[in-house]
Amino acid sequence: MRQPLAPALAAEAIGTFALVFVGCGAVMADARGAALGQVGVSLAFGLVVMAMIYAVGHVSGAHLNPAVTLAFALGRHFPWARVATYWGAQAVGALAAAALLRASLGDEGRLGATLPSGSDAQSFTWEVVLTFLLVFVIMAVATDTRAVGEAAALAIGGTVALDALVGGPVSGASMNPARSLGPALVSGTPDALWIYLTAPFAGAALAVLAYAVLRPRAATA
Repeated sequence: MRQPLAPALAAEAIGTFALVFVGCGAVMADARGAALGQVGVSLAFGLVVMAMIYAVGHVSGAHLNPAVTLAFALGRHFPWARVATYWGAQAVGALAAAALLRASLGDEGRLGATLPSGSDAQSFTWEVVLTFLLVFVIMAVATDTRAVGEAAALAIGGTVALDALVGGPVSGASMNPARSLGPALVSGTPDALWIYLTAPFAGAALAVLAYAVLRPRAATA
């Protein structure tokens, strides 16, 4: 059953706001000396995603990520007519969170902006792979009726945390164009933004294709 558009957009904006505020806030708190470390920051991202899926999943689907919205549309689990509006709501939530972080904590840790630690090509590759893994899990637990639906939030939040733990030191482990857009624009560090606005979409599309291959094979096994 399709949910009404206005509440769904509000849920996406609030959920994405929470993701950026908590996740990037953790990066900023760590830069201020909170000693969260890579593990703490990764857990913050994973836990807030898990919490928001439980909170707004029944209202909007809890995409919280333009790449996930694209994946659902490509997999025919979401109407293309709503894709642009979801992207807009996610961008608004991310920008609002980044602006509030800037107003309350200054430019600490560049607002948690995702930046390459090596070459652009290296980060692009990692973002494609990390997003592929995330969306592959999402396709499995959120679109396949054979999966245990109640565990979807745990699986998705855990994958976000795992990707961030491993990929954070390499590419920033964005996996989410909105999560990167807000901090980059508000902090004035858009130099590598193109990576995080393109690679997650590529990884998401590949994940949809990969799971589409597995689904019919599993059904006939």
